[in-house]
Amino acid sequence: MAKATKKQALGRGLSALLKDPSNDISSVQDKNADKVIGNIVELDLEAIDINPFQPRTSFNEETLRELASSIKELGVIQPITVRKLGFNKYQLVSGERRYRASKLIGIKTIPSYIRIANDQESLEMALVENIQRQDLDPIEIALSYQRLIDEIQLTQEQMSERVGKKRSTIANYLRLLKLDPIIQTGMRDGFISMGHGRAIINIDDQNAQLAIYEKIISHKLSVRETEALVRNYQTNSTIKAPKTQELPKYIQKGVKEFSEYFGHKISVKVSKDGNGKITIPFHSEEDFNRIKKLVQSAK
Repeated sequence: MAKATKKQALGRGLSALLKDPSNDISSVQDKNADKVIGNIVELDLEAIDINPFQPRTSFNEETLRELASSIKELGVIQPITVRKLGFNKYQLVSGERRYRASKLIGIKTIPSYIRIANDQESLEMALVENIQRQDLDPIEIALSYQRLIDEIQLTQEQMSERVGKKRSTIANYLRLLKLDPIIQTGMRDGFISMGHGRAIINIDDQNAQLAIYEKIISHKLSVRETEALVRNYQTNSTIKAPKTQELPKYIQKGVKEFSEYFGHKISVKVSKDGNGKITIPFHSEEDFNRIKKLVQSAK
């Protein structure tokens, strides 16, 4: 515990050093640069600007509130990374969710790693850090790879070294950007998976891509069923969805009653051995809480 307190006190000391105009640091050669660059420093949130190079443009409000609640309870566990713009002025390189969540609950300072970087280096750091995240959709990752190619002029081999991914993995993500924009949006919104997208991309005709996409959505096709649909199109130039198993009458009746009770169209899948799964959709936090109350009242 004493160690953590000492480290935090050191961060505050460095923060005071950075607010002294006589100690302004603009390069790694400056006096006291070794005490600041690469160290964790408590910085005022008001001194940090949003990164215009941030590859991510959408932030889920619910998960942001959950992160804010965690920060309120435990503090910011992983420091953000910033680059120095001028005297007591910084720009986010990575950690925008932590930055936004901290602002949400009125925290005044945030632990930060300080870097000295130009615009290109800042963009590359932001893109590479973004790719490493676990909660990105496949299209966000693909767009980050494409920006590293277009704006940083990295080859796939160089990207492989930077992000620790195989070249074949990077190539598979980049191929997704050849999908029709409607399909890309469907992947971003979670209607289809990357596996579905990788199957569809084997068809060049975008009208055929869209027809298959519509079949996937309407028939709730699995990745394997989609691959079979694509193979059938490549062989016969026809798009015919595989036959779906007809639901037993007792389930058909039950689904209707469920749908009326919950106020949503309930979907049911049944396997050949009789096991099944019921899916209840919801459209917002309020909708989820409404359904939760209905379930609790039925106990």
